[in-house]
Amino acid sequence: MIRYSGIGVSPGVAQGPVFRIRRTVVSAPVAASPRQVFAALDAVADDLERRAAAATMDVAREVLEAQSMIARDPALVEAIGARLTDDVEYPDVRESIREAFAGFRAALEALGGYFAERVQDLDEIADRTIDHLAGIEHHATRLTQPSVIVADDLTPADTAALDLDHALALVVAKGGPTSHTAIVARGLGIPAVVGCTGVDGVEDGVLLLVDGREGVALVEATEAERTSRSAREDALRARAAAVTGPGRLADGTPVTLLANAGKVEAVVAAAAAGAEGIGLFRTELLFLERQTEPTVDEQVAMYQAVFAAMAGRRVVVRTIDAGSDKPVPFIPAEAEENPALGVRGWRLNRIDNDVVNRQLQALAIAATSSAADVWVMAPMIATADEARDFAGRARALGIRHVGVMVETPAAALMADKVLGEVDFGSLGTNDLTQYVMAADRLDARLADLTTSWHPAVLRAIQTSARHAQALARPLGVCGEAAADPKLAAVLVGLGVSSLSMSPPALAEVRGFLAQIDRATCVRAAEVAVNAGSEVEAKLAVSDILGE
Repeated sequence: MIRYSGIGVSPGVAQGPVFRIRRTVVSAPVAASPRQVFAALDAVADDLERRAAAATMDVAREVLEAQSMIARDPALVEAIGARLTDDVEYPDVRESIREAFAGFRAALEALGGYFAERVQDLDEIADRTIDHLAGIEHHATRLTQPSVIVADDLTPADTAALDLDHALALVVAKGGPTSHTAIVARGLGIPAVVGCTGVDGVEDGVLLLVDGREGVALVEATEAERTSRSAREDALRARAAAVTGPGRLADGTPVTLLANAGKVEAVVAAAAAGAEGIGLFRTELLFLERQTEPTVDEQVAMYQAVFAAMAGRRVVVRTIDAGSDKPVPFIPAEAEENPALGVRGWRLNRIDNDVVNRQLQALAIAATSSAADVWVMAPMIATADEARDFAGRARALGIRHVGVMVETPAAALMADKVLGEVDFGSLGTNDLTQYVMAADRLDARLADLTTSWHPAVLRAIQTSARHAQALARPLGVCGEAAADPKLAAVLVGLGVSSLSMSPPALAEVRGFLAQIDRATCVRAAEVAVNAGSEVEAKLAVSDILGE
């Protein structure tokens, strides 16, 4: 039995024959004229648009639509034209095409975060343009039997071309926790492992067992191995399904379980999944596709639809968290040496006060006519002065519950001052982790440094929670850490009062917390913060909490 290890990004156990996705690499020179290159780029854009229209998953459709827009970008055409200036046939245009894409590629890499991971989308457009010129066609791939899909990596177009009804699991050699593969797998509810080095060498038809919870892929696993892993997974899912209603510990201690969302559809899905409310509504997703800022009236309508879907329940809205890896077209942005540490979130007020002020006005109007319990918080707060500024503006407009994201080390260490200016706080563990550990959370090479299990991160959370309790301020978690059942128990033990996560994670976290009491959570938290590493913390907590 051969074992491949990676990062588990979608839980579950599945076994089946391998179906490998191979990428064609054009190694021979490709002769073409500038007109032929432009025609190929246009054909690629047309193909991406067709695939987007046929895509059954929203995330694949959105990325394919974005890719088609890139392929039609006049600036890209101009960049290619600058390298192929004569209307004659060049003996090999591959390098010229890649050089034209290089400037766009460098711009995305400089933005870091999510956009740096989208570099693969640009590479795919360049590859497909060269393939088209070389006469290579990309046909839809139809699986004839249930299979485990294995690849070096999966692009959005790859995914859109697959018959995912027969996909038992996804395993890729590259990618991180927020890669396209991870997002697709979680949406489909099938096991997935990313960053699984070497797995792309497994041949077609080989029987592969995938454990998306542990993050392993096993070649020719024994029947006993498969049975054991499947039984454990079935037991965990049964436990999750057996517990319903509001979140609480075995001793009756309430733990409010909320959901993260960015669109009205996601809010509806959260309600169906039993969320007690929305712990993080990402308003920037309403802005990112807009070339111009929505008017106050347009924003009011957007927020009213969200609040209506959660009538009678809490909805925590985060003001626009643009900048860095989430630029919006209508807010001027300057090139930054380190965008993750630059003008983003609440810091946008340093260059433009009006956008956030109009958003707060719209939220106040929408909240007034809503049956939801609306809370509003600001992202990327680092000082008490920033918290006071935000709270003053929001309260002046009539917003009743105002809070801040605790996602910078400064806000965590100074939580006694920062939370003293507002009504509540919410720990953004994704950003807090990368800032505490000084490691890009989307860089798979730094996976051991970008986990919220690290005691350094847990100590920052512990400090925040202690200050929040002293001030009698609610403190929740809305980062990925809340979706890990054992880490959720540790967070409760540290003093967190609510947990917000993606809707599919709610049932398992609810079921896990229902079997342990507060004293056990506190004991698990104590061993975790006193561990020497994230590995030691996980092992020590597992000894206390079990499966």
